[in-house]
Amino acid sequence: MKMPAQWRAEHKLFKHQVGFTCPPFDYDAAPSDFLRMSPESVGVHGWMLHVPDYVHGLDQRKQNFGMMEDFVHCMSRNGADVAAQVGSNWVHASGLGVEGIRQHCENLSDKYETRFHMAGYAMVEALRAMNVEKVALNAAYHWPEWWKGTVGFLKEAGFDVLWAGNFHDQGWFDSQEAVNDQRWVFEGDLAMKSFQYVAEQAPDADVYLINGMCNFCRPSDGLPQRPLQLTRQLEQALGKPVIGHDTALYWRIFKSLGLSPTTPQGQLLESLHA
Repeated sequence: MKMPAQWRAEHKLFKHQVGFTCPPFDYDAAPSDFLRMSPESVGVHGWMLHVPDYVHGLDQRKQNFGMMEDFVHCMSRNGADVAAQVGSNWVHASGLGVEGIRQHCENLSDKYETRFHMAGYAMVEALRAMNVEKVALNAAYHWPEWWKGTVGFLKEAGFDVLWAGNFHDQGWFDSQEAVNDQRWVFEGDLAMKSFQYVAEQAPDADVYLINGMCNFCRPSDGLPQRPLQLTRQLEQALGKPVIGHDTALYWRIFKSLGLSPTTPQGQLLESLHA
């Protein structure tokens, strides 16, 4: 039996199908978070990159950048409408630059007839769509080599980064090693405290950013929550938009699908209802 090369609409399990990939050794929250705020017509599938000796090095991202094409090809063959890459550092680790990443995403999208979006570039697209000029970055758990790469990518894209620093720079931990030991899961009140600190350093920023897929434990039951779940609370306190790489990626996926969230969200995702 030979399977058809293309999926017809009547054969798809969901009208809108999204594939996510994430770095090795990261159980990814993106598929769950995205599905929970999506219409019932959306289905989600995950594909974890497999690099046995992975230690989260930027050089390893560059060495394995070709796996992005493997991922998009796989998702295209399985009928996905959108393929989304989680992990904000892959864009600057690639060495392709902002325009190179844009072209890379376009090339894979056209080749496999499946829209491909990367979290790091989705942030740039979101800020451009909001006509933002000045930003400040809550670098959260990212160690300096990571977040400085993000700053460089944002600056290359034309944004004025007024301030950037991680939880160690902000004074919440005595060392970067102590931050790393948390494995990007932190006490719930650190989300608000860290953003208030960033806002004090850069009161003139148009938007406050947070990179990565940071988790903050909800006080009531300890459930880890990403920036997505905390955005409305943070925006109310700061009086300005708050955008994480998770929310930027979800926004870009929804735009490609022509859909919007079914639950209340922060300003960026709510703009999809306009």
